Amino acid sequence: MSIRDNVRTLEQDLREICGARLQSLVVYGQRALGNPPAEEPSGKERSGHAKHDASVRTLAIVDGLSVSDLRSCAKLTASWHDRGLATPLMVAAHEFGQSLDAFPLEFGAIIADHVVVAGTNPFETLSVDTLDVRRACEVQARSHLLHLREGFLETRGHPGALALLIVESAPAFAGLITSVARLERPVSGDAAAAARHAERTLGLAPGAIGDIVALVGVTEISSAKAERLFPPYFDAVERLVRYVDGWSTRA
Repeated sequence: MSIRDNVRTLEQDLREICGARLQSLVVYGQRALGNPPAEEPSGKERSGHAKHDASVRTLAIVDGLSVSDLRSCAKLTASWHDRGLATPLMVAAHEFGQSLDAFPLEFGAIIADHVVVAGTNPFETLSVDTLDVRRACEVQARSHLLHLREGFLETRGHPGALALLIVESAPAFAGLITSVARLERPVSGDAAAAARHAERTLGLAPGAIGDIVALVGVTEISSAKAERLFPPYFDAVERLVRYVDGWSTRA
């Protein structure tokens, strides 16, 4: 079955559970715009990140959600996964607009890249405040820097542990770079494009950010590569924190 058929099956399942209370079903992310997912790595480079990223992401807006609704959905989750669908994000009708200031990055990304499959467009009158995005980016960037420092100390100087630190932190860093790109321009969720933009903006050498972003889905790199990547990676995160911290004075 096609992606569209699988999403329609999800819609039918949700209508059987929620009836007329299902107000909207939305597909979001790169697949929503008809872009193919990034090619999954093979062999030892394949990971749970790559598998998750290949799933079709959906958002269901429902007029009220009960425990009974959730129980019924839980029974169908495995079948949705088998169809290549991620677990749908279930949101009560009144929650999305009220949560934009709390989740400006997550919900802003959905608003920027979505297709309405069924029902009304729940985002027609909604927008994310840029200052909320900047604040969330600062929290994300400072948290990443603190964890990177802590993680480096915990490697105890072992190159193998450093390689693991870099690989495990790459997905979060890719998400951070994509979030920061939204401060200045709409983005499609393409982390590689966001990385190139960040390198130019921060005055970094090509690859300083992109080489880390490219590790998303990779499970192992050599110790020599880790030793080479970490100094520019750490420098990039420090510069990113300073950039986001001062962004409001340029806005």
